Amino acid sequence: MASNTPTLLVEDLKTYFYTKAGVAKAVDGVSFSVAKGEVLGLVGESGSGKTVTGFSIIGLVDPPGKVAGGRILFNGEDITGASEERMRRLRGSRIAMIFQDPMMTLNPVLRIDTQMIEAVQAHDKVDRKTAFERSRDALGQVGIPSPEERLKAYPHQFSGGMRQRVAIAIALLHKPDLIIADEPTTALDVTIQGQILYEVQKLCRERGMSLIWITHDLAVVAGLADAICVMYAGRIVETGAIAQVIDQPLHPYTHGLIGSVPSHNRRGQPLAQIPGMAPSLLNMPQGCAFHPRCPRADAKCLEIPGVTTPRQPDHRVRCFHPHAGAAA
Repeated sequence: MASNTPTLLVEDLKTYFYTKAGVAKAVDGVSFSVAKGEVLGLVGESGSGKTVTGFSIIGLVDPPGKVAGGRILFNGEDITGASEERMRRLRGSRIAMIFQDPMMTLNPVLRIDTQMIEAVQAHDKVDRKTAFERSRDALGQVGIPSPEERLKAYPHQFSGGMRQRVAIAIALLHKPDLIIADEPTTALDVTIQGQILYEVQKLCRERGMSLIWITHDLAVVAGLADAICVMYAGRIVETGAIAQVIDQPLHPYTHGLIGSVPSHNRRGQPLAQIPGMAPSLLNMPQGCAFHPRCPRADAKCLEIPGVTTPRQPDHRVRCFHPHAGAAA
């Protein structure tokens, strides 16, 4: 792989769900790239298409969902229409996903050591002792005390937060080129969350591992990511370097998200709210999907806005009336 080739390049990705009620365009023309060693934050409300984007990359979209268009290039290889056998070889070893629900990763009737050792030996030809040691070290890496003893436990003997740490440890076992993390620290306390974020950043720096961090928590993304993509109703509405987007958001939706975060600067004042709700994917508004909730909307917004770069070439926005000032 050439040094300037991104770990992941997504071009005009479309993932649609063909239902009896109509076609739900969960991901509608999404494009972004993740460089080697880069952390990309994928941010938006529930239902904006973040998780479906992750599932599309790793080839886990089930019927009636289908990747209907676009390209996904992993280390220069087009994996958009790759066979299930090829995707199975990539999953876990070169591309890993940390699910929001740890029980999507863990088998409730198998001990943790059995599951982790099998995960190691599925991709690496090592003996059981080596696989056990790697599993033990991975548990210690995510802050599980007495990892050798805890390996002998079953998932139901762990709390929800501990199960999530085990799921994260499994994802880190093979030190993959790309990790897609779907709100993995939601169930964890702040101390453990900070520890895991530190370990993930360290892996990215040391191994050149790329990370897509899917979340609605702007505070986590601000301290973790290098770049950010803000999603709304299946489309990326703003993207750029983390400092650019957080300090000077262009899109009214990004402005609203930042304005709704509690701040020490506004102690005692009510939080700003984005009025209304995200639209149904089966009944999208005409033109810009955000215009029914947007304070800056006018008749022009009944058309679909293109991507522009009003400030800097790498800070892009999909809006007719981007903000010019700093964050709320």
